[in-house]
Amino acid sequence: MPRLTRFAEGVTAVDTEYVRPQMDAAHVVVSDGQAAIIDTGPNTAVPLVLAALSELQIAPDAVRFLFLTHVHLDHAGGAGGLMRALPNAACVVHPRGAPHMIDPGKLIQGTRAVYGDELFARLYGEILPIARERIVIAQDGQRFTLPGREFECVHTPGHALHHQAIVDHATNCIFTGDTFGISYREFDTARGPWIMPTTTPTQFDPAQLKASIIRLMQFRPRRLYLTHYSEVGDCPRLANDMYDAIDQFAAIARKHGPHDLSRLRFELRALAHESLREHGCTMSAAAIDAILNKDFELNAAGLAAWLQRDAA
Repeated sequence: MPRLTRFAEGVTAVDTEYVRPQMDAAHVVVSDGQAAIIDTGPNTAVPLVLAALSELQIAPDAVRFLFLTHVHLDHAGGAGGLMRALPNAACVVHPRGAPHMIDPGKLIQGTRAVYGDELFARLYGEILPIARERIVIAQDGQRFTLPGREFECVHTPGHALHHQAIVDHATNCIFTGDTFGISYREFDTARGPWIMPTTTPTQFDPAQLKASIIRLMQFRPRRLYLTHYSEVGDCPRLANDMYDAIDQFAAIARKHGPHDLSRLRFELRALAHESLREHGCTMSAAAIDAILNKDFELNAAGLAAWLQRDAA
């Protein structure tokens, strides 16, 4: 059975069990007997998402939209498999991401280069294509409706050029993908959620990401739903924290350059530990590292890729 977290106004987070519990969420939005799904997790999560629909008493043919915030495989790896089980759904994806859903070959190759063949197979499984006629290429600002619900796709580069956030106008909430980084529930304290950018290779751009955060905050959201991991409030504070952290990440990268990944990773780790202590986190350093080690590694690699691209 899937781990479900049910929120107000028909939103449910499905734990995709990617890497560990409460790291990666797909979200199901139900409105008047119909549904939309935002992100899927990896292909191994498809049975969990389908079981979640059953638990929510939503038939697969009542799912109208599968929104992908972007096509990184922890967000969209299950899209091809899931679409085969959702006969009436359209897969809504950014123009830059659509070709990779139709033919995922390059996406698979690029992800294998980052993770290696063995880890790729364990984390992602088989990546299935989606038929072109079942894909809707979302233009910036394009809107999609369920009964009593309207969603708007907002292009939000910075984490990736093919990234979009999904604004739920009925509830004034936003499904942010990776635009608002990561906020793992283990780090919640009396101050609320803690947040950190995710600068995964290869398209991180600090100026674009800050502009995307500003744009999303212009909707004055009441809540954000992050893929990593699910619902957070206190949106203005988190936006400010993200904005400052992006500048800190960029400063660390410029200080050390693109070739000293170990030093980049060390300083990103030190920054996170200091920030968590200030946030009131009492977890041991080892416990923090157990949760964030892979993020430190990927963030360092993404910052190095940004510097190299910026210098070209």
